Amino acid sequence: FLTVYCPVVTETYYPTIWCWEGRVQTLLRPFITSRPQVQYRNELIRTADGGQISLDWFDNNDSLYYPDASTRPTVLLLPGLTGTSKESYILHMIHQSETLGYRCVVFNNRGIAGEELLTPRTYCAANTEDLEAVIHHIHNLHPSAPFMAAGVSMGGMLLLNYLGKTGRDTPLMAAAIFSAGWNVFESVESLEKPLNWLLFNYYLTTCLQSSISRHRQMLEKLFDMDLVMKARTVREFDRQFTSVMFGYRTIDDYYEDASPCRKLKSVGIPVLCLNSVDDVFSPGHAIPVETAKQNANVALVLTSCGGHIGFLEGIWPRKCTYMDRVFKQFVQAVFEHGNKIFSM
Repeated sequence: FLTVYCPVVTETYYPTIWCWEGRVQTLLRPFITSRPQVQYRNELIRTADGGQISLDWFDNNDSLYYPDASTRPTVLLLPGLTGTSKESYILHMIHQSETLGYRCVVFNNRGIAGEELLTPRTYCAANTEDLEAVIHHIHNLHPSAPFMAAGVSMGGMLLLNYLGKTGRDTPLMAAAIFSAGWNVFESVESLEKPLNWLLFNYYLTTCLQSSISRHRQMLEKLFDMDLVMKARTVREFDRQFTSVMFGYRTIDDYYEDASPCRKLKSVGIPVLCLNSVDDVFSPGHAIPVETAKQNANVALVLTSCGGHIGFLEGIWPRKCTYMDRVFKQFVQAVFEHGNKIFSM
């Protein structure tokens, strides 16, 4: 199906010649790529535990191909660990979807997008309750609209963990996953190597801390926030905060549960996963190639270069990355020819 309707996956990916190395691609992509203008409509939905989730809708009411909003194809987008609807890779996906006439919804994790925390709870890669609530909310609003999802980095891990749990019992037709960390133990170990700690781990830890510091008053009821703010690695932050919040006995129990490689065999809808083997957030040796081969629903597309959410190509890779092209072709293939997947 992909060879016929999504031929971009059969191409050889040639990285931008002057920044082909994985870490360089990862660091430069946010600064090099353009930031298309997107006008969102925000919606706050309440959760069963009394919390709230912020959704940013791109309704695409000017869609020429799908003027009827009730049947307009809808793509749910899940950003990375501390990412929101403002990330350039999310804006690019929306721009690609706009040209095809589709509607997009960005799922911002709790407390990340400027909204208040109403309960002392944030989010993690293993707990899919908020994602399930969002998927059912969107599906209930537009039950006749074709519906799929795309997750990036931790958003991809969360989406895979949801799909591994639900199998075929989901309103989603298909999913696209970009730069997911497959094995959290391997990911954190890679990020603790001295150069990777300096370039990525310390910054990511400070981003996590700053994302919760504005909710300090709410979170202090349950956590020693001074201790959480002393963390210098993602592992330390997860040990003091994330694993405790979601009731794990140890951090290893949390990392085991958060690793999508364990759930891949149970995925029951078509899923396209794009990873680069030089991604320090998801080392090549930890990508579950053999498990993917055993599940006909899963296609794993691997490149030798590309870094983490990089995939820059061309001499000046401002407008479009290889990841953008894979996303565009795949969502179009699913929405316009998806019924052929099951007849092949």
